[in-house]
Amino acid sequence: MGHEFRVWAPARERVELVLGEHRLPMRRSGDGWWERAVEEAGPGTDYAYSLDGGPPRPDPRSPYQPYGPHGPSRVVDHAAFGWTDDRWRGTPLPGAVLYELHVGTFSPAGTFDGVIERLPHLVELGVDAVELMPVAEFSGGRGWGYDGVSLFAPHHAYGGPDGLKRLVDACHAHGLGVVMDVVYNHLGPSGNYLPEFGPYFTGRHSTNWGDAVNFDGPGSDEVRAFVVDNALMWLRDYHVDGLRLDAVHAIADDSAVHVLERLAEEVEALAAHVRRPLFLIAESDLNDPRFVRGREAGGYGLDAAWADEWHHALHAVLTGERSGYYSDFGPLSLLAKGLRQAWVYDGTWSPHRGRMHGRPPAGLSGHRFVVCAQNHDQVGNRARGERGSALMSEGRLRIAAALLLTAPFVPMLFQGEEWGTTTPFQYFTDHEDPELGRAVSEGRRREFAAFGWEPEQVPDPQDPATFERSRLDWSERDKEVQGRLLDWHRELIALRRRVPALTDGRLDRVRADCDEDTGLLVVERGPVLVAVNLGAETLTVPSRGRGRVLAASDPEVALSGTDLTLPPDTVAILED
Repeated sequence: MGHEFRVWAPARERVELVLGEHRLPMRRSGDGWWERAVEEAGPGTDYAYSLDGGPPRPDPRSPYQPYGPHGPSRVVDHAAFGWTDDRWRGTPLPGAVLYELHVGTFSPAGTFDGVIERLPHLVELGVDAVELMPVAEFSGGRGWGYDGVSLFAPHHAYGGPDGLKRLVDACHAHGLGVVMDVVYNHLGPSGNYLPEFGPYFTGRHSTNWGDAVNFDGPGSDEVRAFVVDNALMWLRDYHVDGLRLDAVHAIADDSAVHVLERLAEEVEALAAHVRRPLFLIAESDLNDPRFVRGREAGGYGLDAAWADEWHHALHAVLTGERSGYYSDFGPLSLLAKGLRQAWVYDGTWSPHRGRMHGRPPAGLSGHRFVVCAQNHDQVGNRARGERGSALMSEGRLRIAAALLLTAPFVPMLFQGEEWGTTTPFQYFTDHEDPELGRAVSEGRRREFAAFGWEPEQVPDPQDPATFERSRLDWSERDKEVQGRLLDWHRELIALRRRVPALTDGRLDRVRADCDEDTGLLVVERGPVLVAVNLGAETLTVPSRGRGRVLAASDPEVALSGTDLTLPPDTVAILED
């Protein structure tokens, strides 16, 4: 059946297709593209490209890197997979509960197939979709995935293209959607050969990772197409339901039509064609409504934004931490504000930043925000990767879960959070270049030394033991405390399904007030009232007309007439 090889290398004088020991000249086809059809090169063929007689390089759009990011690419026929999800109608983001997981540490196998084995647990938990941390090919066998370099190739150690397709197909068979984390603001340092092929990067803008991806300079049309085509591939060829776009504030684009707006347009068109909802979630710390406002209102038209400030406000209250960016949080009133509108800094003074920050989310639905009590960043970017279970009591873990799962936003859990896992989630890498590995390890220690951590307390990312410590211990679910927490999360998710007010995204129907002195926090959502006691003394709280307890975190919580008794560190959910 053959295969037509195509690669963009606009400034090269000669490009050759490398098939084993053979180098076959390719033909210019216009606009910087080179082509070569090979009749005998079907699916499974390994290949590479040589630029101006140089060494073999993997295809920038390689669908599979079976030998890692430095080896040859492999031809994949996406049409050959036997999908069984033809009746899958998708997962709408509004009303959904997401579950973030890292493929390498979620199961003992550390593969896509290993995740499949654990899907019954997620079904029983009640979540709607899994969100996979990045799976595009990166250096080594273990890592977080945010240093990917072959953006079209599912990681070989996880199971490659067929493994990912099996996972998505199995998720859909279990009634679960799939969201993938993708990184378009930078590429990793090891195996990034894109600059040899064309102007994929530009010095016109800079980021924390160096030169920015070229979205608005000379040659940027093909770079923009590279990113848009990548996103569409995951949604079309892998049947993924949505994408989480990493750190979009680091995507520099001065074009009249921002690349994110173009991406939203193309995804909307694809959704109409496949006749199921497809969505884009932006991670940004700018608190800028433009990302999620409709294009007709001057926005980019993305579907939702991660609201990390919701996490920060909750974390600072429940743990008492005030270092780093947590210095902007702590008062119960800021948590109440986050419970009303997700963003805390909405054009107000940020002491940590030393400037005004954000813009009001006026007119936006709560469904436009994804919130969490834990995620890979907020756990893994602590020096030792401590989970909530190491930082707060069982009572406060229950409060965090209740506030998260009764919020008017899109809640997300992080793997193991539902049972209060004690395993940390630490930062781990597996760079094959010893110099790069050493630089990462030393940089990590310097970074945390600035926060007062002793260097020897910071785990070495390159040490395999750091990765092993981060694997979930599934046997913990059978322990007493962990079993109670798991039951609590199941109860709350089931309650969210049962009570329409809890999935209502209309923020004008949310009231949240507090008493800093007593530690009382009360959230009202139509007929539902959520009351939390974060103080040191038992409180008697008016039920405000609610006469039935839907859920309580402690058997000592009691409703007598119009009075609700709340012991310290407890939460109750009431209804009319």
